[in-house]
Amino acid sequence: MITVKPLEPHAFDFFMDMHYESIHILEGKPAKHELLNTPSLKKYHEGWGREGDRALVALRDGHLAGAVWYRLFDATNKGYGYVDDDTPELGIAVHPEYRGSGIGRILMHEIIKQAERDGYPSLSLSVDPHNSSAVKLYQHLGFVYWGISGTSWTMKLDIQSPSA
Repeated sequence: MITVKPLEPHAFDFFMDMHYESIHILEGKPAKHELLNTPSLKKYHEGWGREGDRALVALRDGHLAGAVWYRLFDATNKGYGYVDDDTPELGIAVHPEYRGSGIGRILMHEIIKQAERDGYPSLSLSVDPHNSSAVKLYQHLGFVYWGISGTSWTMKLDIQSPSA
């Protein structure tokens, strides 16, 4: 059974593990501490819990299996998937042991619903275009190509409110 709930402070280490897993580097991936403390990535977790930060975790049979999160950036401190100051940038990862079981799709549906409840007009993300399974999932959920940052695509989802 899969359940989704908000990230609790005691699960922050798992969140950091998932942040590391979300970075698509196939060969020569630096160690977790080294990679996550580079300035371009540290901003995704440093001071976690500020206004606008949101994270959900998936549990499968009571075991932490994946996480999805978003954070707002601004024009002076852009993330890789930055679109505008009002669009949170999303990250997601599923523990390797649980990949291919639908957890990523469940997490994405839940975070989109959460962003809508939080009043955001859209969500964005950054994805390696060679990560075809991720690109396919994002496209299926309605994300569209918005631009390129380095070697990664920025994709954006416009969130439709029920009254629209």
